Amino acid sequence: MIESPVVGKLDRLCAFFDAFELSVTVVAKDERDAVANLVILGEGGCARSVTFCPHRDAMPDHRGEILAAAAVRFGGVTNPLMNAMPERIVIPLSESPILQALTAAFVAEASDMRCGRQVALDRLCEVIILLVLRAAIDIGSTQPGLLAGLSHPAIHKSLVAMHDQPSRQWHIEELASISGLSRSRFMTLFPKVTGTTPAAYLKAWRLTLAQRELQRGERIKSVARRVGFGSAAAFSRAYALAFGHSPIPLRHPGSSSRNVAADT
Repeated sequence: MIESPVVGKLDRLCAFFDAFELSVTVVAKDERDAVANLVILGEGGCARSVTFCPHRDAMPDHRGEILAAAAVRFGGVTNPLMNAMPERIVIPLSESPILQALTAAFVAEASDMRCGRQVALDRLCEVIILLVLRAAIDIGSTQPGLLAGLSHPAIHKSLVAMHDQPSRQWHIEELASISGLSRSRFMTLFPKVTGTTPAAYLKAWRLTLAQRELQRGERIKSVARRVGFGSAAAFSRAYALAFGHSPIPLRHPGSSSRNVAADT
């Protein structure tokens, strides 16, 4: 008997912020060309646009007055959301009053050495990134992939369900119902929009979460159970097939071979 799907909030970003650490460093003027991938551009000291380049090999277009800049890291290449983003995201601030207010506060804090400056800059920049990513999802993509899936009015619901409950043994009928589609329509539309099948996407998401947990020193057996694999052995095989190596090397260097064997 298939259980009724349990679906909470339909938040397309929350799972990524839970799984990956967002690191923001305000960049000095003499370092901007080297490391900055978030810049606030303006004229006469007034912010006009925000440019964010999610990928390391892409740098913001600096045409215009740079009012503030930062180096942003959000999980690196292991974060599928960053991999799905376009090379460059440009948001005119005239289109977002909230973002305009935040960038004005960010520029003001960056230009003045007041108490709590770094904390204020970190928090403001984190919210700016969230709003930029939200805008990118709203714009969507014409190419199959995660960004197209997150922006799709039906498919994003099944993606959020898998993101929020990766250990659940999802059935196609459940995911189709969550998306408001028939089973046949869902199975046709999901790969067309995302470029992969629901089963393959869920497996990849589970392995992505598992990789993050292992990097934090979690035990293989515990990780396998939490992300939805039936056994540590099945998890290890899937992990090796996806990443080309066993999950064991990601354990803390001090772990003994006896303890590693016990995990598997």
